[in-house]
Amino acid sequence: MSLIDRRTLLLGGLSLAGLAACSPAAKPQSLADVTLRVATYRGNIEAAFEAAGVANTPYKIAFAEFVGGNLIAEAINAGAIDVGSMSEIPPVFIVPSNRVLRLVAVRKGDVNAQLVLVPGNSAITDLTGLKGKRIGYVRATTSHYIMLRLLTEAGLTVDDITPIALSPQDGLAAFERGELDAWVIYGIQGYLARNRGALVLTTGLGRLSGNYVYAASVDALNDDLHRAAIVDFLERSARAHEWANTHVEEWATLIAEKTGAPKEVFIQQHAERSRETELARVDDDAIASQQLVADVFADAAVIPAKVDVRPLWDARLNAEINKVDRAT
Repeated sequence: MSLIDRRTLLLGGLSLAGLAACSPAAKPQSLADVTLRVATYRGNIEAAFEAAGVANTPYKIAFAEFVGGNLIAEAINAGAIDVGSMSEIPPVFIVPSNRVLRLVAVRKGDVNAQLVLVPGNSAITDLTGLKGKRIGYVRATTSHYIMLRLLTEAGLTVDDITPIALSPQDGLAAFERGELDAWVIYGIQGYLARNRGALVLTTGLGRLSGNYVYAASVDALNDDLHRAAIVDFLERSARAHEWANTHVEEWATLIAEKTGAPKEVFIQQHAERSRETELARVDDDAIASQQLVADVFADAAVIPAKVDVRPLWDARLNAEINKVDRAT
């Protein structure tokens, strides 16, 4: 068993072609020859692999760090990444051009960390108050989808607001400069804003399914050894989530060290979760959930036309995932 090869790469600091070059050209003869190219986020569950006792793998891992699932989907579609996780939303945006990405598993998880924030002194108290306002969001993510759902609930359209697409980091800066009247955001940036006085107007609860997906490239899935490495990686991720659920203080301390954010932020995020994380197989409910998302984007003319998401899904790992479920 060899230790994980943690080559953490920042997209933007390395081209997709450079990421693709991380994979050996020769076909692997054993798991020891495999280098699994894994997309991650700063402070993602992989950071807890060592503490959870699952870091030793019979293959190598080259981690590439991204700031959003939309970029991970694009990297897999470009053949630069073998496997990565994201919400069910980013793949919707690449359906017309996709020949590479397949959704192979579901990670059911929290939606309360998906926040709609307003400044501490805001007069906005309900969704109708968003009319005429500047709303920040992250394109092609859960943030984008929640914004559309909020507008529908309030009887508004995108034409009734000023939508401003920003990265999470740029959104935090804009929000704190007073350039946004509301901000739809996920993850650590939202909690940092809350701790600095932002108010929660609402969350993703009741608007998001809680389905986050594992996506893999067709080439990796079609190679027996890479496919075995992907299954093993998913199992280790599930075990790491289990460890985090029962070692909250240790997990929060570890992730705080990795991200530079206060430990209390992660303890708060854990306490407010809508559910624990669970690995699940591909099924008709998961596909139907993503189809609903795709239809919302099509109806809002965010994507050019309605798309069928079913070809994105690949159930060939279901049997192995069922074994993980039974062992959990």
